[in-house]
Amino acid sequence: MSPQHAPPLATFDARRGAADDALALVGLTVAYRVKGRERDVLTDVSLRIRRGEAYGLVGESGCGKSTVALAALRYLPRNGRVKAGRIAIAGEDVLGLDADGLRTLRANAVSMVYQDPASALNPSLTIARQLSEAFEAAGHNAAEALARTPEMLRRVRIADPARVMSSYPHQLSGGMQQRVVIAMALASNPALLILDEPTTGLDATVEAEVLALVAQLREELGTAVLLISHDLAVIGRMCERVGVLYAGRLVEEGATADVFARARHPYTVGLLRCLPTRGRNKDEGPLDTIPGELPAPGTLGRGCVYAPRCRLADARCVEQSPPPHRMNAPHGEQMSRCHYHERAIDLPAAETARTHASPAPADPEVVLRAIDVSRTFGHGAQAVRALDGVSIELRAGETLGLVGESGSGKTTLAKLLLGLYAPDSGGRIELDGEALPARVGRRSAKQREALRLVFQHPDASLNRALPVKRLIGRALARTTRAAARDEARLTTLLDAVRVPARYLAARARQLSGGLKQRVAIAQAFAGEPRVVICDEPTSALDVSVQAAILNLLAGLQRERRVSYLFISHDLDVVRYLADRVMVLYAGQVVEAGPTQALFERPSHPYTETLLAAQALPERAENSARAGVSGCVFGRQCPRHIGAICDTEAPPFAQAGDGHRIRCHIPVAELRVLQETANAARE
Repeated sequence: MSPQHAPPLATFDARRGAADDALALVGLTVAYRVKGRERDVLTDVSLRIRRGEAYGLVGESGCGKSTVALAALRYLPRNGRVKAGRIAIAGEDVLGLDADGLRTLRANAVSMVYQDPASALNPSLTIARQLSEAFEAAGHNAAEALARTPEMLRRVRIADPARVMSSYPHQLSGGMQQRVVIAMALASNPALLILDEPTTGLDATVEAEVLALVAQLREELGTAVLLISHDLAVIGRMCERVGVLYAGRLVEEGATADVFARARHPYTVGLLRCLPTRGRNKDEGPLDTIPGELPAPGTLGRGCVYAPRCRLADARCVEQSPPPHRMNAPHGEQMSRCHYHERAIDLPAAETARTHASPAPADPEVVLRAIDVSRTFGHGAQAVRALDGVSIELRAGETLGLVGESGSGKTTLAKLLLGLYAPDSGGRIELDGEALPARVGRRSAKQREALRLVFQHPDASLNRALPVKRLIGRALARTTRAAARDEARLTTLLDAVRVPARYLAARARQLSGGLKQRVAIAQAFAGEPRVVICDEPTSALDVSVQAAILNLLAGLQRERRVSYLFISHDLDVVRYLADRVMVLYAGQVVEAGPTQALFERPSHPYTETLLAAQALPERAENSARAGVSGCVFGRQCPRHIGAICDTEAPPFAQAGDGHRIRCHIPVAELRVLQETANAARE
């Protein structure tokens, strides 16, 4: 349905809604009561989603995206309330429903899929029981519900419903869990499906599968979708229209193609410029960032809410709140709450400080080396080889990107290097040319400080009850005994990771996600490490915070010549930060080489599929590692050439300049095939 045909919000009747509306909000204002005072978290938000339409909602953490979804479903916490406005779902006035009416609406008209599928599934119940309960809630009896379960699993592209039905959630991959949650959400054939960060934490291929599934089901069922995400690329692929929230206000809205091509609000422009663009890397300068932080709820005064961070702001912006300016765009009406919306598209890039370092040596020394390391879990018939004969070399001041889908062995390799797992016999790990003990408990203090880790979720490494000063001070105390020296190093370290001194007394639970990650990075750098292993350090962060963290990592590397092993499923981030890239599949390295060469000319069929973010055929995840004598990717490979792929493990072939490919097809032929495929796509 074309966006230009959307009726104006002024015609909305809260008692009936519009016939083609799946969701309509008019003047929605929501407040939370905190320490005896009400603080507005949404202010005068108006939007509508027509039946069958996909609408994206974007903005930084804390801007109110999830509150929009919770308010629409009347799932606000006890300290939250709708102060003003109207909400309608499929023509029903949500705020006017009694408890029975609200229960019926939730069971039949609207469903929600959360960010973490594991938290939405009961670990003690089988998938069959949980999915059949969703049908029972929609009005079917127990027998009918169980009978409908296999077909619903097939509808979400699960090829073996019987096996999945008898499984418990922990026995399924993240992608399979998310499919099950989507199946549960669609059991009632709802008019509106709300997706709150549904692909965060998923690798590129599983993300592509989930998004393709949602798009296909939307087309088949005519379900409207509200997609809440900080991933602008996902919004661009999935949504016809997009709304941009800032500090609880809708500051821009329009067709996605129009907003992304010619944003009319400085905040939207800033978000789009934070993204690592294709072909750009850390050596070409830092990413653009948005200075400052979101205002705390309830602290907004008069004027534009974005004025304190805006490079176009003047006295008018501080004094007068901008009205919603509406203008014609190629794909429909576009709205911007900015006095200077005509100038926003030409907003100059932010001046991001760049650190300078002495030139790197022509041939930097190898800091960390792993030689033919493997790791097997279980014994006998239950043995699974998670890592199989992997070798790496990491040089001083270098970033090695590690990519591959979930279960490929990326984190297992990181834990082997850190000494959390011991490799199978025959493997060897060296630091500065000397063998490292397999277990961290047997390593010296100097060896332990040389290898540090930054987690995906900083909460996993930070004690939420301790203040920042103590969190970092404890890490510093392990490497120096002088209190005065500790204080000086603490100040230097906080300055390096851009944590303002006013946060020294703040506890971890009081910090934003970006500040927590900066503190976690400070902890990792407290001992002057030689190597920092970054395991998905930006996947849960907004694009603006992600850009700041990537700039920080690149700057610290230039200053201190530290090396990174950077694990990520975000290929654009890897392309920006990594000097070399290694691709893992089913525990084996299938391709490795310089970043530019690998991204521009991927040669292994799996790498090509990964970079294209295409859905893979059904994967035999365990059998790929258990007893397969041929190529680990052979059964799923679109370029399978015969029995040799099933019976013989391919050797590495050299493609020049350190670029290696493990495939039976000659390198020259692989490149011809890839160029032909690229030409066909264009």
